[in-house]
Amino acid sequence: MRAGVFDSGAGGLTVVKSLLAHRFFDEIIYFGDTARVPYGPKDPATITRYALEALEFFKNFEIDLLITACNSVSAHALPELRANAPFPVYGVIEPGIQALQNRSLSPEARILVLGTKATIQSGRYQKGIEALGFTQIEALAPSLLVPLVEEGIYDGPVMQSVLHHYFGDLQSPDAVILGCTHFPLIADAIGGYFSPRPLLIHSGEAVAEYLQNEGYRPRRCETTVLKIFASENPDALKATAKHWLNR
Repeated sequence: MRAGVFDSGAGGLTVVKSLLAHRFFDEIIYFGDTARVPYGPKDPATITRYALEALEFFKNFEIDLLITACNSVSAHALPELRANAPFPVYGVIEPGIQALQNRSLSPEARILVLGTKATIQSGRYQKGIEALGFTQIEALAPSLLVPLVEEGIYDGPVMQSVLHHYFGDLQSPDAVILGCTHFPLIADAIGGYFSPRPLLIHSGEAVAEYLQNEGYRPRRCETTVLKIFASENPDALKATAKHWLNR
């Protein structure tokens, strides 16, 4: 079985890491739109156009399903992708909400949603979490975190300063949804900023859990072939993948 994974840049590799660990697929085709990252500050129409262009790329491969690892695409372009794709298309927002539902949290638990500007403004996470009965929801778009991750800054004084800028006035949450695929790479820094450390939910494990609920099961193959493509500087993306995925 072959899967496609699409992201605006390198962040979607955090989803790939979880898929590799669960061995769902014989082969994964990854495409990062590195020429136009980040998608978060862009308007919904532009995000949808970029997503449909990426869909045309994946039509060149005989994939069995497509995972849009980008939360911004999942927030704004999923209906259009599904209407134009000859294979199932999965986003990351619904799995993230389902993962929260599967945790033992009271309705009064404080939930913090972190995402790009486009994701937060869509309200998709907030509405889905409200539908679960949670009453204390805060949503933030810490936009400076994405370029820090792209620069390979995962912790240290600069990261801590940016975290304090966004989180300094917040009451410590009980759970944090990492609603951007870049954020799992700084999960330790985000979780460690708060005391007590909150429950962290990120797209990779949420998607893996969701796929299992959809009937996908680990393959017998020991390894998964990973092919990486990018709209700009694919060698840099492959180097990032080698570092993050240890392969």
